[in-house]
Parts: sequence; C-alpha cells; structure tokens
Amino acid sequence: MPARKHPRISAEDLYRIKLASDCEISPDGRHVVFCEQRIERRTQKKYSSLWLAGSDGSHRRQFTFGDQTDLRPRWSPDGRQIAFFSNRKVEQQPQIYLIPLDGGEARPLTDLKGTFGNIEWSPDGRSLVCGFRKRDADEVRRDQDEDKKKLGIVSRHITRVLYKLDGAGFLPAQRWHIWTIQVGSGRTRQLTDSDTHDEVEPRWTPDGRHIVYLSNRGTDPDFSPEDDDLFAMPASGGRSRKISTAIDGQTRGKGLLSISPDGKWVAYVGRRDRGISWQNEHLWVVPFRGGGAPRNLTSDGDFSVGNVSINDMVEMSAGVPAWSSDSQALLFQVTRHGNTELRSVSLASGKIRSVIEDDGVVGRFSLDAAGERLAYCYSTSSDIAQIRVRQLAGGEDRQITRLNRSMVDASQSSALEQVWFKGAAGNQLQGWILKPPGFDPKRKYPSILQIHGGPLAQYGNLFMHEFHYLAAQGYVVYYCNPRGGRGYGEEHARAIWNDWGSADYADLMAWADIVQRKRYIDAKRMGVTGGSYGGYMTNWIIGHTTRFNAAVTQRCVSNLVDFYGSTDFNWRWEYAFGGTPPWEDLDNYWRQSPMKYIGNVRTPTLVIHSEGDLRCPIEQGEQVYVALKRLGVDTEMIRFPEESHGLSRGGRTDRRIERLKHILRWFDRYLKSNSQ
Repeated sequence: MPARKHPRISAEDLYRIKLASDCEISPDGRHVVFCEQRIERRTQKKYSSLWLAGSDGSHRRQFTFGDQTDLRPRWSPDGRQIAFFSNRKVEQQPQIYLIPLDGGEARPLTDLKGTFGNIEWSPDGRSLVCGFRKRDADEVRRDQDEDKKKLGIVSRHITRVLYKLDGAGFLPAQRWHIWTIQVGSGRTRQLTDSDTHDEVEPRWTPDGRHIVYLSNRGTDPDFSPEDDDLFAMPASGGRSRKISTAIDGQTRGKGLLSISPDGKWVAYVGRRDRGISWQNEHLWVVPFRGGGAPRNLTSDGDFSVGNVSINDMVEMSAGVPAWSSDSQALLFQVTRHGNTELRSVSLASGKIRSVIEDDGVVGRFSLDAAGERLAYCYSTSSDIAQIRVRQLAGGEDRQITRLNRSMVDASQSSALEQVWFKGAAGNQLQGWILKPPGFDPKRKYPSILQIHGGPLAQYGNLFMHEFHYLAAQGYVVYYCNPRGGRGYGEEHARAIWNDWGSADYADLMAWADIVQRKRYIDAKRMGVTGGSYGGYMTNWIIGHTTRFNAAVTQRCVSNLVDFYGSTDFNWRWEYAFGGTPPWEDLDNYWRQSPMKYIGNVRTPTLVIHSEGDLRCPIEQGEQVYVALKRLGVDTEMIRFPEESHGLSRGGRTDRRIERLKHILRWFDRYLKSNSQ
C-alpha cells in the first residue's frame, strides 16, 4: 500500500493567505466590521477591504471594494455609518473616509498631509477626534515641485535624539497633535500646537465636553520617553488640565486610555518605575475629576497586562481595555503561559475573573454598548487569526470567519507537542515541539531550535507559518520561552536584566538537551536560528558552543557598543545595561556582546538582514559576516533592499518567500547531507 500523502505548507502559500484583523462590533451588537487582507501576486501589493457580518455569523459579505487599503473601521454611536482609513487615490496617503451601513460610496472626510493616529467618534456622532502629525513644510513643497521631487532630499537636519523609527523611516520635525473633524462638513480644527512635545491617544468623555489625552511635558521628552501624563482639555480647545497619576513617584509608560461610561474614571496601562521594562504592565484607574490617587487594579497578580505574543502572520495587537456598560468592570488582555487571555476586573472589589483562557491569543477586541456581546480576533497554533463573537452571559462563541482552511488542514498534519520542563535553575519553563507531517517515531530527524525576539515577548499558541514550512520540509522545529521574556512573572522577565546571554542561554541549552535526548532526534543534525533578540542569541550560542551544525542569524544584534545610539530605540537601551552609557561602562557592554566571542565560532552561519532595518541596523549583521569570513568559517549574507526590521511578518511577499527559501537551503546543506 502506498504511503499516505500529507498536505504540506509551502513558502508560496503566503500569496494565498487572507488575513482578518481589526474587528469592531456595532453599538447595538448586531453587526461586526473587520478588515480582510489579500495579496496581488503580480504587483506584490497588499490590499485590504472592509467586510461586514451579522454578529450571529450570518450575511457575511465584502463591504468595500477595489485595489486599495482600507483599515481601522470604527462605528458611529448610532451604528449607521463607519469611519475608516483608506488610500483610495493613487499614491495618496491614507485619509479618513465614511461609509453608510446601508452601503453606497465611501466619501472622503479629510485631505490632510501627514500621519494619522487613532480616531474616535464624539458621543453625539457629529465629530471625530484624532491624533495627527503634519508633514514638514519643506517636504510638502518639494513634492509639489516635480523637478525638486525628482532630485529628492538634499540633506536632513537632525536636532532631536528620537528622529527615526523602524518601518516609518526618518521622522518629521513636526509633533503629534489633537485634531477634530466635523462629520457633516469635513472641517478640521487643530486643538494643540506645541513645538516641544507630543499629544497622543485622544479620547472623548461620555458627555462630549472634554478630550483626554497623553502628553510628555518634560524639558526634553526624548530623554524621558516614559514620563507621559494624562491631560483633559475642553472639546472646543483651550487650556488643558493635568490629571494626576502620582503614586510612589509616578506610573510610567502609560498608554491604552479608556474612559468609563459614567465619565468618572480614566483607565490606562503602565508600569511602576521608569526604564524598568521587566516590570509587569498593570491596569490602573484614576478619577477624571481629580481628588484621588490612581488605583492599580492588577497589583495582586504576577502577570503583565497586554499582548506581546509573537507570530509571523498578523499583528495581534494590544487592545484598549473595555468598560462594562455600568462602569463597574473592565475587560483587558493578559500575556500568560504562551497565551493572551481576556480577563475582567471589578472596580469595587478588585476581583479578577477569566473571560477567555483557552490555548490561543486574543488580539483586538470590542464590546457593544450594552456590554453583552464581544467581538475579538483569535489565533491558535493551528489556525491563523479568525474573528469571533461571544455572548458574555453564556460564554458561547460564534466564529465569523473561516479563512485559509486548506492551510489550516495542512498545519494539522504536523504534530505539535507542548512540554513543561525544568530550566537550568530548576525553574519551570514552557516549550513546544512541532513534528513533520507523517512523523515516524522510529526515524531520526534533523531539528531546528527557534528563538524569539524581544526579549520581552513570548512564543506560544499562535500559528507560525515559518515553523510549519520548515516542519513540512522534514524538520523537527522546537521552541520555548526562556527567562528574559514575558508571560511568566517578573522574576522570569528580570533574570537577564543587565546580563544578556546568561540565564536565557542556560535555559535554551537545557531545552536543546531535552529535545536532543528524544529518540527521533539526530544529534549530529541540529540547527539554530532566531531574529532580532533571537538573532542576538543565535550569535551568542555559536560563540559559546559547537553543538549546532548550522545557524541562521537574522536581523541580529552583535555589538552592544555600536548598537547604542544607532538603533531607533537610541539611548534607551542603556536602561537594560545598568542605566549607564557605554563610555562609562565599556567593559559591561562588551561583556554582553556576541562579537566578543566571535573568535570561538566554528558553526556554518547564514546572515540575513534588511538594508532598511532601523531597529537593528544592518552593520550589526555585517560585523558577524565579515568576522566569520576572516575566521574562515563558512558563511553567506543575504541582504533585502528597502525592507525594515519586520520583513518576516510584513515585508513584501516575494522577499518573505525568498528569505524562507534561503533559510531552508542553508539548513538542507548542513543538516541533510548526512541523512540516514
């Protein structure tokens, strides 16, 4: 009898994948709007349309059409129309559009030159508020002059420390400000105008009389980036009032603002101390009118609020906490044990209960006005993100989308095993082993250790196309969450603070030991790879052991001395290295740099890096490549022009495919040449 054929995931499947995201339930709970992305293979462009469905899963239909990108739909308070961003005109930046629920043509509401932040409807539905940053006047004038436009930029005059951002490029000199837009006329009004600080995340109060927002009013906000304060201003503009969030100094890194329906409370997410990024993110509330200190609603739990789960398909973003209709409870995300859960906390008692705690990741979510129905994006290890609706009273789910079924079926032909194991310090750690389709326990397989970036992130119960692709090619792919990441409490996250390459290396080697002892693993055919901080750890590993037969280091960090100031995160990395810059503690930075140990490397290593990477500049990969060439170690470098740090997730599809094929080619060369 011929062997049964199993469906296999390919690199080219990236062209066929459709991604659902950014769901929002209507105020009456009857409809759900969401985005669905497709890829045009001929042009390599990504297009996104709005889709509409009944909250019971009925009448699912495409709502906007055309070769454009429609994003971030938001319902009007009466549920009769939807505001969204779209780049409908050729080569035009995204603008705000409106479309009626009953259908018809979307109409443009704005024609501004710059970058939009969040948008939110006023309670009466007559206006929108948004964060907006203008383009620099010189840039606008250049684009209006065809000759100057062809010649391009002559020079860049940099005066700020934080002047670039990966994926966005060089930032304008202009600051973020608060704008309102009249829905009927499209008339815009700029409410703030500071030249020295930004104003972001504007939210209406329920009575429509005020706008609450975040702003850093420090002398030089670039050197105190986590010192945002809450402010309230009249909706018509005018003088702002600070909402005190002082407690034991001040909460830091605030974001994800949400105002209670009764207007009494402002909720936000933030940490206790400046620069201490290993601390849990907590959910806080503070009285809108003042007269009381902020309350930490999650102080009793050793978990981090928000979502930092990593995947390579769709951004599973941190959602804004959602209030119950009676202002007595809040829904919020929690990163925990490879999942992103949804929990609820009572304002009166502080009691926290689980709402969604299945193996998977809750992305963006929204509640209807009555607080009875919840729409959310949900992904599991075997299924790319889908849209679901839950009736909170009964806990029953309706799945609104069923995208990419052939890929889901193919992924299920690979066996995934979850393992809890003891790390190097006897600590409990979580890992996963993905086995090839048609797995035979009597065979010996080559294996690949995958290491996540961050480091304050987690792998988990999310679909990873790259992992399934490599498994489909006959590899056992295994991964875990070593110390230094989120999801397992503060002690776990703190373990590598000012000591990169220590506890995380020990945990990864403990995990590799466990997998290597599996009867189906060929110890002579083991590979390792990772990107960003995972690239750092790949570099660190090959400088400290020769147990791996091949390595692929991607968008890596290699030299922390050079990394300082060259990354878009700029000087802020010094917090992680004792709070001092390298010229004051050079030995400490060099001690934690993989380049210090590069002379020990004997492992054949492929270096993959994007030329437009502003997070981990390409010179970090170049140093590894040149050093290995100098050492006589077999190495190659693959460079991707124009791409940013996020190539593996959001890069141009043909380049993403090329990346995967180079990874496979390298591992095949060294891990399959001596196959049994």
